[in-house]
Order: sequence, then C-alpha cells, then structure tokens
Amino acid sequence: MSGPVVFALRALLAASLYAFLAWMFFSLWRDIRQQGAILSARRVPPIGLTIEAPGSGARQLHFNISEIIIGRDPACDCPLEDDAISARHARLIHHHNQWWLEDLGSTNGVLLNRQQLALPTVVTDGDEFCCGETCFTISLSGEVPLSPTRKLPDREEKE
Repeated sequence: MSGPVVFALRALLAASLYAFLAWMFFSLWRDIRQQGAILSARRVPPIGLTIEAPGSGARQLHFNISEIIIGRDPACDCPLEDDAISARHARLIHHHNQWWLEDLGSTNGVLLNRQQLALPTVVTDGDEFCCGETCFTISLSGEVPLSPTRKLPDREEKE
C-alpha cells in the first residue's frame, strides 16, 4: 500500500473512533439527565396536618416523608396520647402521585369526612379524618391553616 492510502485509512479510523466516543458520551449524558428528571419527579410533596385533640389546643405538623404512621406508640411518626387510639392506628402513604389514608386494623377505626374508612382511600386538601377522639385536617399545599375548634363527629356504629 502506498503512503497516502495508509494515511487516509488511519485518519478515517481515528475520525470514526472520535465519533464513536462523542456519541457514547452524549448517550450517557442524555441518560443521566433523564434519570435525574425521573428522580426529581418522585420527590414526595409536603403534607401538613392540623391535629385537634380534646383538652388541648390545635397543633400543626409538617411532613416530607412518603409514609406517616399515626398511633399511640412513641415510635410512630405522629405519636398521640389518646386512649381510644391503637398503637399503630392509621397510615398516610404517598404513592402513584397521591396521598392515601389507610386504617391499620385499629379497634375503633378511622372516620374520613365523617364516614367510616373501610379501604385505603385517596385524600385531598382539606379532608378531615378522626382517630379515636383526635381529629386531623390535611393540607397538601405545604402550609397548614389552623381551623377553628369544632365539635367532634358522632361515631356511627358499623352494621
């Protein structure tokens, strides 16, 4: 082979190698950027709870976690001192881009908007639920408005 032909083949091989490397780094950059967008979309939106227990004023709690356990157990995310509440009474969980409320098999049950909760249910901003004698108001906007004191709902017997 003559010198100019070998030089042209070497130049072509070097150019194709650099093109391959550039394409590989571009693909990696695109995948990392796409994964970052997916992970940032998975962030749990903040949820606020206004808690009204009999004999005490209303207090506010803010959470940035995907699962909130409510109960009498001090290890719960939202521990309460109410004898009508089970150790692990209810759970607020964020999945499928929504907040869900679930009764964890408590003795006295959970009332959501004055209705007995039977299945895990999607909750929205302003929903109210009661565990025992303690009532909660949900705020999905991140800020928890303090609601005026209200009468606790009457419990309806299960049929």
